[in-house]
Amino acid sequence: MLKWALIFAVVALIAGALGFTGMAGAAAGIAKVLFFVAVIGFVLFLALGAFVGKKISGG
Repeated sequence: MLKWALIFAVVALIAGALGFTGMAGAAAGIAKVLFFVAVIGFVLFLALGAFVGKKISGG
């Protein structure tokens, strides 16, 4: 998912440089949403790994 966020960010930068402001704004918005979804997923799995790992190992 983070890969797609990076792709949309690059598309937004290129579109902005070429003057396609509408498309650049849309691509930047999509990139922003995908980035935050990836960060939330990372934090969620990090927390699950910490809590479940403790429970399984008995620590």
